[in-house]
Amino acid sequence: MIPLPLARIAEITSGALSGMADPRAVVRGPVVIDSRAVEPGSLFVAFRGARVDGHDYAAQAVRSGAVAVLATRPVDAPAVIVPDAAVALAELAAAQVAALPDVTVIGVTGSAGKTSTKDLLARLTGRIGPTIAPVGSYNNELGHPLTVLRADTDTRFMVLELAARNLGHIKDLTRIAPPRIGVVLNVGTAHLGVFGGKEAIAKAKGELVEALPRSGVAVLNADDPYVREMASRTDARVTYFGRGEDAAIRAEEVVVDARGRAAFTLRTPSGTAHVSLQLYGAHMVENALAAAAAGYELGLPVATIAAELSAATPRSRWRMEVTDRADGVTVVNDAYNANPDSMRAAFETFAVLGRGRRRFAVIAALRELGDEGPALNAELGRLAGGSGLAGLIVAGPDAGPVLEGAHAAAQAAAAGAPGVPHAPATPPPGPGVPVSGPQTPAAPSPAAPPPGTPGPLQGGAESRHEQGTPQPGTGPQPPGPFQGAPHDAQEQGGGVPGRHGPAVGQGGPQPGGQGPEGGAAHGWQVPEQGAPQPGSGARPADGGLPPAPPPTGPQASVPHQGLPQDGGAPHSGRRGPDVGGGQVPEQGGAVPGRHGAAAAQGGPQPGRQGPHGGGVPQGGAQGSEAAGSSHGWQGPQQGGVPRGWQPPAGGAPGSGAPVGGGAAGGPPGTGGAMRIVHVPDAEAAAAELSAWLRPGDAVLIKGPRAMGLERTAELLLGGAAQ
Repeated sequence: MIPLPLARIAEITSGALSGMADPRAVVRGPVVIDSRAVEPGSLFVAFRGARVDGHDYAAQAVRSGAVAVLATRPVDAPAVIVPDAAVALAELAAAQVAALPDVTVIGVTGSAGKTSTKDLLARLTGRIGPTIAPVGSYNNELGHPLTVLRADTDTRFMVLELAARNLGHIKDLTRIAPPRIGVVLNVGTAHLGVFGGKEAIAKAKGELVEALPRSGVAVLNADDPYVREMASRTDARVTYFGRGEDAAIRAEEVVVDARGRAAFTLRTPSGTAHVSLQLYGAHMVENALAAAAAGYELGLPVATIAAELSAATPRSRWRMEVTDRADGVTVVNDAYNANPDSMRAAFETFAVLGRGRRRFAVIAALRELGDEGPALNAELGRLAGGSGLAGLIVAGPDAGPVLEGAHAAAQAAAAGAPGVPHAPATPPPGPGVPVSGPQTPAAPSPAAPPPGTPGPLQGGAESRHEQGTPQPGTGPQPPGPFQGAPHDAQEQGGGVPGRHGPAVGQGGPQPGGQGPEGGAAHGWQVPEQGAPQPGSGARPADGGLPPAPPPTGPQASVPHQGLPQDGGAPHSGRRGPDVGGGQVPEQGGAVPGRHGAAAAQGGPQPGRQGPHGGGVPQGGAQGSEAAGSSHGWQGPQQGGVPRGWQPPAGGAPGSGAPVGGGAAGGPPGTGGAMRIVHVPDAEAAAAELSAWLRPGDAVLIKGPRAMGLERTAELLLGGAAQ
């Protein structure tokens, strides 16, 4: 940051010096909200949470090298006392931007793909000059100013990610760092329940282009009509990216290799160049095009753009991370978040990457979908059930519609019903096969709701078993929004830390959630004789795999503040002792944003700040746009084989036979049968998979942020935090 004396910080934030603070003492940065991340010269910003209070760690922060504390009440340390710490943080960041008139601010928003696009674009701007970009998904009212405050007098570019959980949020972020280039990727179904419809989502995303000056540039997706319409909302010059002929920056001759990585010809007004992405998924083409369009506006040669895109590897975690174990099992960890569009994209990529292998998936019910939630989750189940998997594990609460949809699609597929494929409805091409035409399907006009949106499940709530288990005999359902959804990898979502919205204690979702209604982890599965049992290796006498009981043992609640970190977002609502300090970011080793200890450990521990309360957004700066249910996984975060979920010794009604009457004996997938199981949490999912997997298999792991399914991947890959 630009060095500032405490007197100037107090002036900017309308604060008052306290605790014998020296007005001449200089803060040289970084500005942090995690007392463990303090370095000599830091400014520590303390937030009061529902369970712990960052102010209690002020003295420790100063002992660790902080010059002072930005606080809302007097503390036992030099401090600048302000009425509202979040507002003061934003004011301080805005003052820093104003002191850097030569910096070019580039904003990126959209329903999905923001973080991947931001990472690609930061790589391109880095070829021109020093660039500041968010760590992971620092994209809200805390992460955004924290990112800005990393800039100094050498900074040439700020590539910023802007999230919204409601109207006005992006507008507020643009006031902190006014953009000169605004990139809008797409308008999807993420947070449909929060906004009430895609039109409202488009209105919120369009606040970015409204903030552009006349001399600025709006970079818009030509293939998304909601985004294309935003051209009328800005005085800036407009340029388009996409796959159609009318896009100035477009992809031609797209092919996808056997690992699901796309290659294409990048066409610009100045010529063409070949791009071979190392990122997984055909949907990454759109993200690359968006970054290329912004880079082109900055004057980068086409050959340089293509070379940088081709060399790019994932910078932010849990987004289509593909890892091959020593035994040949491939684990696809796309657990950062999920929405209907990103689920479709993930299953399409997985169909290519896992071609010719036994494939398994771990998913969870999607959140923040409002009245459309049951229908969209049933469609998710049909997507998974018709994808030709050997086994499907649905983790966590509210799984009934997903299980119903999966059951129906798997039965129909096993019976050879027409229109129920063993793969995604529109699978991506195989190696070397061109992808023709725009890959973002034609969306409806912004004036009309999307066609094909399913209504509530037939029969309402009473058509589902109250415990969340599907009912036998459910027939195939009509196509819904998953068919033809945009190929955008979701990077934000339900129940995540860092959201805009009510803090804990102010009506927002509370940490907790013990699984499905009634406490039991009911599952619908197909018994295969001789199937191994997770955790014990025993086999039930009837050959079936019984459903899981509710988790037992201490259920300690860990107050995760979930502030930004490159190593992944902490989860408000994850449950269990926080062994080893929780998630560790790649840069710096500490989890930003936690000053307090887990509740299970008897109160605050030094150096960790807990969830925000009293008006500060719960979860902090880590990129989210959601405030969905905060249910999470349960049990200790210890490595090795998960022990928190042990199936009972006997069978249970409704469990026991593979869909379609597959062959008896052997692991899932034998004889073409598909097993569908419901488990309570991420660790139980890992236990189940450990009993199923054999060398050469492939696993897709994807779900909403609050479920913490990256833990499943961690356990499958040896127990270490990924």
